[in-house]
Amino acid sequence: MNDPKTSEIRWRCCAFDALSVAELDAIYRARQLVFIIEQACAYLDADGVDPKSWHLAAWSAAQPEPLAYARLVAPGVKYAEASIGRVITSAAARGTGLGRELVRRAVIEAEALYPGSGLRISAQAHLARFYAGFGFASVGEEYLEDNIPHIEMLRPPGMFTSPSSGRC
Repeated sequence: MNDPKTSEIRWRCCAFDALSVAELDAIYRARQLVFIIEQACAYLDADGVDPKSWHLAAWSAAQPEPLAYARLVAPGVKYAEASIGRVITSAAARGTGLGRELVRRAVIEAEALYPGSGLRISAQAHLARFYAGFGFASVGEEYLEDNIPHIEMLRPPGMFTSPSSGRC
C-alpha cells in the first residue's frame, strides 16, 4: 500500500449514530459508485439495515469517499449469524492490498462486536476463493442477486482473536 492515494489511511469502525452526516454521505456515494454505476445494477442500497449496523471505512485525505468500506450487521438482522456486506474498494485503492486489509479488519471487528456468532456473507461467486482465504466456506448453490452470480458463505466463530482498533 505505497500508493500516495492510499498512504496515511485512517480506519474507523462506527455505529450508524456515530457517523457524521458528511461521512454517511461519502459512504453512500462510494457504495453507489461501485454497486450502481460500475456494476450497472439498479437496487435499493439504503435498505434500512444501515441504522442497525456498524460501518468500517478506510479514509484518506486524498479523496472525500472512503477508499474501502464494509457494513457489519448484527445477528438476526439479515441472517441468524452476524454478517459482513456492502464490501467495496474504491477504484483509487484497487490493486493496493487494501481490499484484503478491509476484509481482515471486518472479520476482526465483527467477531469483537458479535462474539460466538459466526459470519455469513452473500459473496459474488467470482470472489469465493478470495473469501475462502479468510475462513469462509461456500454453503448452498449459486444464485442470482441483482443479475450477478452470488454464493452464501459461512465462517465459524473464533478464528481470529486480534483486538479491534479505531472504533468510535
